[in-house]
Amino acid sequence: MNPHPSSLRQTELPKDLDQRLQELFEAAEKTSRPVRIFFRADDIGRIDNNFIQMMQLFADFDIPLCLALVPKWLSADNWRQIRSQAIKKDLFCWHQHGFNHINHEAIGKKCEFGENRSTRAIRKDILAGRIKLEQLLADSFVPVFTPPWNRCSTAAMQILQELDFLALSRSTNVQPPPPAGLVDLAINIDLHTRKETDPKQAMDNLMAECETALKSGCMGFMLHHQRMNATTFLFLEHLFKAINSGPRLVPCTFRELLEDKKG
Repeated sequence: MNPHPSSLRQTELPKDLDQRLQELFEAAEKTSRPVRIFFRADDIGRIDNNFIQMMQLFADFDIPLCLALVPKWLSADNWRQIRSQAIKKDLFCWHQHGFNHINHEAIGKKCEFGENRSTRAIRKDILAGRIKLEQLLADSFVPVFTPPWNRCSTAAMQILQELDFLALSRSTNVQPPPPAGLVDLAINIDLHTRKETDPKQAMDNLMAECETALKSGCMGFMLHHQRMNATTFLFLEHLFKAINSGPRLVPCTFRELLEDKKG
């Protein structure tokens, strides 16, 4: 994993950022239903200053956060340290992020649970990860699965169903599709793994993603705290202020999204 911030965060924020965010979220006033907004932070398991700052920022603005825990990276001790940063416990939703975040594909795109692995091996790792998280987290564990690199095989998704996961969370419109009955709580806005080299183009593309996501009725942001820098945190402050000023914007976690699906 490249820990460096994308070009989006390597320069000063645009001076018209607040205006652009205001104009973006004004569109929510015209939607038939309130717009759901969730944030998913991946690669959780090792505590550092960026993690602490991220948790504090979400707590300061009362914005919920879904955290994807890598089971292999956790011990009872560091889970206690991680959980201690959840100052407002109801804001945070803890779920499973693969098993050990290792690529098993010899060629092509990275994937922990892809076509190169046997069904037996996939089931073993997913189950071991779930058991470990249930033991450490108890009732705080939410049975949602985020596959590393936002992709996994059909066999892996079928195993998730067999193991009573309620949902998985990948990127929007990825293939293969989930089996019937397995909810896909997809992120549709990527803050930190962008490929653009030009910061202005990156910001323009990000705002276009936000506009498309808002029109869908659900905005899902993907975060990686390891990639965050001072500019990133400042951007989130502006974003959170804009979200909190919008009466038809509803920040939530996977818990509320799953309740919506039931309804």
